[in-house]
Amino acid sequence: MRYPRNLLGYGPNPPDAQWPGGANIAVQFVLNYEEGGENNILHGDAASEAFLVDVIGAAPWPGKRHWNVESMYEYGARAGFWRLHRLFTQNQLPVTVYGVATALQRSPEQVKAMLDADWEIASHGLKWIDYRDHDIEHEREDLHTAVKLHTEVVGTRPTGWYCGRTSINTVDLASEEGGFTYVSDTYDDDLPYYREHMGSPQLIIPYSLATNDMRFTTASGFANGEEYFQMLKDSFDVLYAEGEAGSPKMMSLGLHCRLVGMPGRFAGLQRFVDYVMSKEKVWIAKRIDIAEHWLRTHPYEKPALVPSELALDDFTQLFGNVFEHSEWVAERAHKREMGPVHDTPVGLHALMCQVFRAASEDDRLGVLQAHPDLAGKLAAAKRLTSESESEQASAGLDALTDAEREKFGAMNQAYVDKFGFPFIIAVRDNTKAQIMAAFEKRLSNDRATEFATACKQVERIAELRIGQILA
Repeated sequence: MRYPRNLLGYGPNPPDAQWPGGANIAVQFVLNYEEGGENNILHGDAASEAFLVDVIGAAPWPGKRHWNVESMYEYGARAGFWRLHRLFTQNQLPVTVYGVATALQRSPEQVKAMLDADWEIASHGLKWIDYRDHDIEHEREDLHTAVKLHTEVVGTRPTGWYCGRTSINTVDLASEEGGFTYVSDTYDDDLPYYREHMGSPQLIIPYSLATNDMRFTTASGFANGEEYFQMLKDSFDVLYAEGEAGSPKMMSLGLHCRLVGMPGRFAGLQRFVDYVMSKEKVWIAKRIDIAEHWLRTHPYEKPALVPSELALDDFTQLFGNVFEHSEWVAERAHKREMGPVHDTPVGLHALMCQVFRAASEDDRLGVLQAHPDLAGKLAAAKRLTSESESEQASAGLDALTDAEREKFGAMNQAYVDKFGFPFIIAVRDNTKAQIMAAFEKRLSNDRATEFATACKQVERIAELRIGQILA
């Protein structure tokens, strides 16, 4: 019952990226170089390519070459690449290339131009094919072959990885390989983060398809360069404003030689480049630069305590008394679906409250009855749990006058006689005077109202206790 997806991330308080120069935003241009690495029976594939091309309703042709599709890919290598190359080199802008290894192998002039421009060339896999149905061993073999071929063609091994057409195993396999400074096969954040695989952290630099020129060839995508520019500008403006407000983010643009390399589409990109360069406090960087900055500025720190990874005995030892003398709440919580969202005080409290609320009324009554009287006989006999002793002391209930102690005793007895369980209140939220006032007021409740009120206070006490444990 462990759920691996992380639906929380940084939550409401992302870290300050601290981009160089106090930049409000980090902008990153990615040029996907896939031409010559796409599906093609010439490459040993079963069918022709049909992905991200200007052929309406394109579909793979089993056992055949698709001349039109091939020609469109060739446009990217022959014309689109050089148009984009001129734009970025004339403006002296850094670029990261996602290079398909077999495509790079078939494009020596383009590779030389990338290297001469000091562009980063990250790995985009061995071939531009879909891995969703590949078995893990086949995909692992292709990944290692991609690194080997890339190193031979480029002269250095890739330190960044983005497959794009992934399987569920892709990110794990890239992390397992061990040589990638960053992996980008996620779309789940505006900032880098660390993801553990087999106990080791892997830096993730998320990518984006929302600001990707692939939407020129998808339904409800960009119809022209102006729509493309407007989307890029709006994305930039929102993120830039967040940076000005103290929460800098990252913006990734995905480009394809055969798509935005077309003149009408290219005009939108050109306008965006001009717009970005007119702004101050913008860091335009390669992805490896962002990765190295993050590693220096925000090094990985493994949490001291990860509740969802604890064995049952360890979990109940730590959280078994969050609901007073009611270890069953922790046991049932541990057996439920747990994941990264439950490794925070808010998340774990929500799960344990769900267990408590799902329990029978008798079980919940047992939790209420397990609580000690406030300033009662157990306190006087020093027989409170350490949690209850600390809580009661925080409100001064361990130092009552004789008159106060007598009044508490009388109200405790009246309360238990009426409701069948002791008065419960989260004492850390209240002063002694507030507790006394609440005691007197709640004595006038009917049982159903007071049962519900007491349960809410039990949940609040649990929240405070979990917060202390996970602080």
